[in-house]
Amino acid sequence: MKILVVGGGSGGHITPAVAVVREILEKKPRAEVEFWTDFKYYKNVTKLTTEIGVAWGEEARRKKTTYIRVRRIPAGKFHRYSNWHLKDYFVHIGITIKDLIIGNILGFLGFSAGLITAFSRLVNKQNRPDVIFLKGGYVCLPVGLVAKLFKIPYIIHESDVVAGLANRLLMKKAAKVAFGSPIPEETQKSHPNYIWTGIPVGSEFKPVSSTKQLSLKKAFSFNEEKPLVIITGGSQGSENLNEATRTILPELLKFTSVGLVAGRKHYENMIDLKDYENWDKASLESNFRMWEFNTTMDELMGAADVVVSRAGATTIAELAGLKKATILVPFARLPGGHQTKNAERLEKAKAAVVVNDLKMVNDPTVLLKEIRHLVKSPRLRADMADNLAKEARSDAAKNLAEIILEEAGKNVS
Repeated sequence: MKILVVGGGSGGHITPAVAVVREILEKKPRAEVEFWTDFKYYKNVTKLTTEIGVAWGEEARRKKTTYIRVRRIPAGKFHRYSNWHLKDYFVHIGITIKDLIIGNILGFLGFSAGLITAFSRLVNKQNRPDVIFLKGGYVCLPVGLVAKLFKIPYIIHESDVVAGLANRLLMKKAAKVAFGSPIPEETQKSHPNYIWTGIPVGSEFKPVSSTKQLSLKKAFSFNEEKPLVIITGGSQGSENLNEATRTILPELLKFTSVGLVAGRKHYENMIDLKDYENWDKASLESNFRMWEFNTTMDELMGAADVVVSRAGATTIAELAGLKKATILVPFARLPGGHQTKNAERLEKAKAAVVVNDLKMVNDPTVLLKEIRHLVKSPRLRADMADNLAKEARSDAAKNLAEIILEEAGKNVS
C-alpha cells in the first residue's frame, strides 16, 4: 500500500499531517508513506517524522520496519490580502510591489516548477500512490492538479472555517473532503463526500493537572507561584504581537510571568528583550523568557495560565486539546480573513477573547488590558477553557487515518 502525504507552507499544515502519518503507521506498519513538502519546511518534516521512529531505504525493508520518505517539492504562494480597497494598494505601496507584484511572479514560477516536479514523479504508473492526502496550503495545489490529471484519488483536509484557494480549486474532484469545523447540515446534504473530522493534533496536546502545570513552570524556570502568560505567533512569529509585547512587557511583569516565542522570522529583531531575561546561576530572577521557537510547545503552553496567539486553526486545536484560557489576535490581512472568522466563531461560543490586530498595533495597551483581566479572573479562565475544550476532537488523526487507509484499500493493485 502506497500513500502520499503533502503539506507545507506553514507549521499549521505540517503538525496535523505528521499526526495522521503516525496513526497510519500504527494501523499499517508496512505501508509505504512518502511526505512531500516545500523547501522551507523540509527539515521540520524530516525531524518530526524521525521522532515517530521511521526510516527509509532497503535496510528498513530488510528489517521489516516502518519507513517513510520525505521529499522536497517546489511550490509558489499567490499573495492576496483580505478587505483591501483600491486605495490600500497605494497606501501600502511597499507591500504592493514586494508581495503582490514580485511575490506573485515568484509564486507563479514556484507553482509551475511544482507542476513539473509532480508530473515527472507521478507520470510513471509504478510510482503512483494508491491515495494522496493533501493537508491544505499552496504546496498541495500542483500535486492535486496532477493527481486529477492521472485520476489518482486524493483526500483533502481543510482546517479553517473558510477554505483556502488551493482547497477550493481541488475540492470538486476529491474522494473525500475532511473539515476541522462542523459542516452545516445543508452543505452536508449537497456534498456527501464532506466529513467533519476535527483537526488532527499530536497526542501530547492534552489537559495537564494543576500539579503537572506547576512542575512545567518549574522546568521552564518560572516562579511556580506566579501566573504565566505565553505569547506566541507560531513557528515564524508575529511582528505585531512581538512589538506589542515589547511595549507592554514592563507592565506585564508587575503581575505575571511572561514567555515570548518570537519566531524564526522575527527573533533577531527582538533580541534586545533578552535584557529582561535575568539569571542568577540557574535561577531565573526576572520571570521573563524568550525563545526563537520552542520544540516542546505542548509543555510550554501546558505550563501557561493564559496563552496569547494568532488564530490559526491548528494552534486553536492544540489549545483546545490542552484546555487553555486563550486570547486570540487574528492576522487580519490573510486572504479570506480565515483567522478572523476562526476567532469570531470562538468568541461567540465564549471560548476565547479576541483582540483586533489593528487596534493592538495602534494601542498595545488593548492587549495589556485583556491579559490583566484574564490573569486576575480564575473563574473566567476556567469557563473559557471548558468552552474551548469542546472544540477538541481527540480522535481526529485516527479518523483521518482510517479514511485514508480505506480509500487506499480500494486502489491497491
